[in-house]
Amino acid sequence: MTSNIKQLDTLDKFFVGIILIIFAGIVIHAPIIASIGNLFPAMDNFIKSWKEILMIAASGLGVLILMRKKQLAILKQPVLLMIAAYSLLHVLLVPLFWQGSEPTLSGMLIDLRYLLFFTLVYICVVLYPSIRKKLLIVFFAGALLVCIFAVLQVFILPRDVLSYIGYNKNTIIPYLFVDENEQFVRINSTLRGPNPLGAYAGIVLAVMGALWIRTKKIKGKKATTLASVVVFGAVVALWASYSRSALIAAFVAICVVVVVHLTPKVPRWFWAIPSIIIVFAVIGVLSARESHFVSNIFFHDNPTTGAVSNSNDGHISSLEEGTDRMVRQPFGAGIGSTGSASMYGNEPIIIENQYLFIAHETGWIGLVLFLIIFVKILQQLWKRRADWLALGVFASGIGMALIGLLLPVWVDDTVAIIWWGLAAVAVAQPLITTKGKYVRTLHKTTKRTA
Repeated sequence: MTSNIKQLDTLDKFFVGIILIIFAGIVIHAPIIASIGNLFPAMDNFIKSWKEILMIAASGLGVLILMRKKQLAILKQPVLLMIAAYSLLHVLLVPLFWQGSEPTLSGMLIDLRYLLFFTLVYICVVLYPSIRKKLLIVFFAGALLVCIFAVLQVFILPRDVLSYIGYNKNTIIPYLFVDENEQFVRINSTLRGPNPLGAYAGIVLAVMGALWIRTKKIKGKKATTLASVVVFGAVVALWASYSRSALIAAFVAICVVVVVHLTPKVPRWFWAIPSIIIVFAVIGVLSARESHFVSNIFFHDNPTTGAVSNSNDGHISSLEEGTDRMVRQPFGAGIGSTGSASMYGNEPIIIENQYLFIAHETGWIGLVLFLIIFVKILQQLWKRRADWLALGVFASGIGMALIGLLLPVWVDDTVAIIWWGLAAVAVAQPLITTKGKYVRTLHKTTKRTA
């Protein structure tokens, strides 16, 4: 395995380059595709699929490289085999529940792209360990850009600034309100909407928190300044997204980071303190429910705005319909039968729950397969929690799982590709036991002297 990127041959460089391009471009692609799509509406779907096209190309290169290096055994890892099984299920369901060419293709891309990216990044990091540093630099650079623009949107730029580069009701809405209340503007930054922005900000905060608390390596004036900007911008983005699920997820993720780090160092009674704080916070919010601020921010409920129904009604209705369909359709309704993919068909259905979303398309078997994949990755991250990246991704993964109860969190391409990409970077790293006697990756175990 090559450790130095400069030593790679042309084929390897193309493979690594595609991975880096996707990881870098995913956080800024929304404004770019909105601008280009506005100029060339006939090519809108093709433009949106740039990352999937690159992933397919990288897949071919990856297989060739693995064959040439005689490393095909990497693909036999349990998690990767489960991903293959989940993908095969999608293929088998296509002819059984045909939704039409456009809904099916769109559904396949939405459901499988982040799992494919996880596989590609995993292979990349296993083959070229030094790529980890480059991927992390790309992640932090992207976070800096997203966070700076979020701060500018909140404090300086006009709320409709994105409309000048092609954002509109036919591409991406430039901003939203909290249930049509113009006093609370929900920003996008460079992502596709406020909810994805909130989820992304939660990932950034969890990773930054784990980096600081685990390593204390944010040293030097420049590094400290950049880190402070990212953290401040992520907090602003999280708040200005007005995404309740993202706020809860970020809070839980940060708590997980702190708890995991401090658990061996504090007595058990200490953990009663955050529980007490949470209880009093909930009581306080419920007590102030009728106030203007709390009713809008936490409950999204203000009858004075003129909204026909608030977002709570929409969530409840979606959950009821999704649950009913899951019970009635044990084998699902087919790939592309819900979400944005279903908009290309005759019966558009929106289900605001990631797990019901998966069950609606792939049935009970698909849901079980996905949960096994996700849980196995969380287990691998937990085993590596001594590593700051694994801890941050694990904590944010718990947060994303919570968001999935209220929103199809993995449907958004930026949030999905960033989290699953980081997860691949983390789990592809060697696993060292507490005694330091063994170094183990997912595909190989070697003994090393203490």
